[in-house]
Amino acid sequence: MDCLSWNIGDIKITRLVESAGTGPMGGPDSFLAEAYPDVLKQIDWLIPDFVTEEGHARFSLHALLVQTPNYRLIVDTCVGNDKDRVMPYFNRLSTSFLQDLEAFGWSRDSVDGVLCTHLHVDHVGWNTMLVDGQWVPTFPKAQYFMARSEYVYWEREVAGMAPDDVGVRAIMDTRATFTDSVQPVIDAGLEVLVDCDAQIVPGIRLIPTPGHSPGHVSVVVESLGERAIITGDMMHHPCQVARPEWAAAFDSDSQESTATRRAFFREYADTPTLVIGTHFGGPTAGYLKQVGGEYQFRAPAP
Repeated sequence: MDCLSWNIGDIKITRLVESAGTGPMGGPDSFLAEAYPDVLKQIDWLIPDFVTEEGHARFSLHALLVQTPNYRLIVDTCVGNDKDRVMPYFNRLSTSFLQDLEAFGWSRDSVDGVLCTHLHVDHVGWNTMLVDGQWVPTFPKAQYFMARSEYVYWEREVAGMAPDDVGVRAIMDTRATFTDSVQPVIDAGLEVLVDCDAQIVPGIRLIPTPGHSPGHVSVVVESLGERAIITGDMMHHPCQVARPEWAAAFDSDSQESTATRRAFFREYADTPTLVIGTHFGGPTAGYLKQVGGEYQFRAPAP
């Protein structure tokens, strides 16, 4: 079981990995087209924590378990098992995610809340699980928090999709994802639609970070004078700290996502805010620093 943990005051945040890997990026078929290995090697502070000596990026697909003194919240629920997906590396997975969660001491019934930073395929998968041929909420006693604007957007997108849609929405499994990972939560009455700046519980609140999707949010965790922010897909890899203009292929508005990153870096660079990337491999968390007019992302000292 691959877990990293960070203490923010009396709140504990733990990374629970569904899958992780290392590989080259760059090119028209990559989600970060500019991030060729030779280019990444020029951003020397990425090596070795976030990029290998060969210029290959480290990635992780994980959930963040946020434990306050009296509340258990899962932020983003990865891809999930048994789900038919267009992308081969998401299709019909069979991982030990639930067993790992249980081994960490979190039974499905012990989860109080699930929060989706947005409703893409790799952030909502374990919202549901397959039981007797039906998709049912994985965490039956939890409230499932979603930004209202995000939910409304994707509900309309699905309603407007043609049966033979072969565009980006189809590649991202928009209809399938909504059908098997979002709609069953709605049908069970477990959803809580909130504003993009909502307070979830004491010590956990949202901030709007649009661009990757219209209602995308990041999660601020604060306790005893300490603060961490879970990014969601505001950025996918620390190389975007050095190159905020590198927008992901699946961003709904690349200009807005770039503006969001730049504003975030201006606000939180050179502060003691721990930034936890939802897809960052290696140490996953770090601090934003401004060095010579550019931004860097540095892992905490061991």
